[in-house]
This record gives sequence, structure tokens and C-alpha cells, in this order.
Amino acid sequence: MQTGEAVTVVQGEDELLARTAHLFAQADEISCAANDLGTWVVTHQPEVADAAARSRRDDVRLRKVFRPGVLLDPVAARGLARAREEHGAHVRITTEEVNETILFDRRLAVLAGDVRAGRRSYGVVTQPEAVEGVASLFEAVWRSAVDVDVFDARIAEIRAIAPQVLDLLGQGIKDETAARAMGMGVRTYRRRVAELMDALGAGSRFQAGVRARELGLV
Repeated sequence: MQTGEAVTVVQGEDELLARTAHLFAQADEISCAANDLGTWVVTHQPEVADAAARSRRDDVRLRKVFRPGVLLDPVAARGLARAREEHGAHVRITTEEVNETILFDRRLAVLAGDVRAGRRSYGVVTQPEAVEGVASLFEAVWRSAVDVDVFDARIAEIRAIAPQVLDLLGQGIKDETAARAMGMGVRTYRRRVAELMDALGAGSRFQAGVRARELGLV
């Protein structure tokens, strides 16, 4: 463990759990931003679930922001639905890059770091000014994000054709040929590819393929 003026860096989920599990039971407001459902999965899931169950009060506010990939991956989508049903979470989707964060009552922030040697590092922020800065970033993302049900309706068609589009992209087939294979015009095909890239948070077709493999879509 490394300690600085504003941030304590912990290594691995066990140490993170030891420092923060009690906050799930005590906090009145928990806000979370993540690229996917796997960011905050910890090894002692039953302990976190128990803490979360104790925290289920009518006045607890639970907000979560995710990237669109959670709606393209069927397993992640089911996990997201369970989180909403079991914990009453308010969920929004953003296409913007997010700082993977958990905020407890705007008093403490946890920032996910890099994964090295199979362990992810986490920064635990307690300095009020630093926490407020993190909270301001979260609020900006939250305001610009879209309710999960609205976003899900938008990408329903994209989700249905994603496997075929990704397969065609992976084969390096020209757009004209791919469009004919899908029974659509070239402009429509290119628009669908752009929408899929946006949903995956990818800046290029190659990056879309990489991201799709990470999600298990191909």
C-alpha cells in the first residue's frame, strides 16, 4: 500500500474490499462509473452482496453509468438488469470515455487503476477537494448520459446485426460486398458500422474488432 496526501493506492481487490466494504452498508448515496460490469467485481462477492443488502433503504440513492458495450453483450445486459432489479439502481449509458469511479456520499472516491500481474490497483481518495473534483466529473457524465431503457431501444437493431457486421469486418470484406451480403445499401451499411463503433466506444474498425473480442461478441 502506498499513501499520499490525497490518495491511498491499494493493490488488488482484497485490500480494496478491506477498506471499503463497510461503506456499501453506511453510505446514503453511491455513484459508479465503469466501462463494463467487470471493473468492480471483487473476489469476496458474498461479502459485498451482504453489505449491499444491509444498505437497501428507501433513502439510498444508487446511480451507475456504463459504456454501451454492456447492452451489446447478452451476459452483461442480464447482469445489468439484475443490478437494477435487486438494488434499485438508476442506470444511464454514455458513449464518452469514463473515469472508472465509485463515489460514497461525495466524501470518498475510489478510482480504478491499471491491471498488473493479474491485479488491479485502486486509488482511494479522501481529501475533500480531490473528492469534489472527481464528483464534478461524474456529475458532468451523468447529465450527458442517456437513460438505459432509452439507449437500449436506440441500439436494438444494432445489437441484432452486430455479430454479422463484426464477422464481415473481421474478414476485411469491402463495404460494397458486405452491404450486399446484408441486403442493404452501402450508405446504410456504413452508417450501421459507425453506430456499432459508437456503441463499442471504438475509434476505428480495428478497435471495434478488439473491443468486440474483449466482450466475447466474436
